[in-house]
Amino acid sequence: MNQVATHKLTAEFSWKQKLTDYNQLVKTRLTLLVVFSAVVTYLTASGLSDINWKELYMLALGGFFVVAASNGINQIIEREYDILMIRTANRPVATQRMSVTEAAVASIVFGILGVCIIAYYLNPLCGWLSFASLLAYAFVYTPLKRVSPISVFVGAFPGALPPLLGWVAFTGSITMEAIIFFGIQFFWQFPHFWSIAWILDDDYKRAGFKMLPVYGRNKKSALQVLLFTLVLIPLGILPWMEQVTGIVSALVAIAAALLLTYYAIRLYKTCENSDAKKLMFASFIYLPVVQLAYLFDKL
Repeated sequence: MNQVATHKLTAEFSWKQKLTDYNQLVKTRLTLLVVFSAVVTYLTASGLSDINWKELYMLALGGFFVVAASNGINQIIEREYDILMIRTANRPVATQRMSVTEAAVASIVFGILGVCIIAYYLNPLCGWLSFASLLAYAFVYTPLKRVSPISVFVGAFPGALPPLLGWVAFTGSITMEAIIFFGIQFFWQFPHFWSIAWILDDDYKRAGFKMLPVYGRNKKSALQVLLFTLVLIPLGILPWMEQVTGIVSALVAIAAALLLTYYAIRLYKTCENSDAKKLMFASFIYLPVVQLAYLFDKL
């Protein structure tokens, strides 16, 4: 292989690695799931009529940038701890494949772009909500992870803002409907993140992260998982009671919440990782299924 070909191959590998690094920095798949939540709620608020497609596109684009910025700042702050965990040891900032300066500049640019796009193309209230979400996730939730398990509760507030943002993007105000959809995603996060924390408890402990409610895999932690999961059963019918959606989506939401509750009960009985994994996978299914059910029930 001649020198020119070697140089081209090296350059190609470098660009591929850089794209991979940015994909890891912004957590693209997770970020798209967050954007999905905001977009689906926007469509639900619209009832699939009078949709402003430019607004919807800007909501998705701006939301992506805001979440990407949050994830980037998170990895900068946690770079010394990420390297200690198997799950995060290969992150670009932790391994120094990407400098702190580069990650910080990218995150700041993403954050400014995201907030400005949302505030300009949607409404100022959405802009403030997205800015508050970024600050709360990056600078409140992230440092708290090594201080107390209350971090999960604190992090649930910015984590539940996407549906609120989606509703406010269409209506321009925080209504009871917006609060209900916020509440559903808020309480969903507890069985979701605590089941993940249960599985990864040993990994988290290596970095000093205190993610489970009672500092470990025990009955008290499992009971809190169960209690927060139970709240989803009555919450799921509130959109129907408020005449936002119909009875079909209410039944879907109840069935999905009962499935989560079943696995939460199993976890409480056994305290086994295998049941935590089942709860985790059920939580992955719950949110998109329920949110799509609300959307289609508006047709």
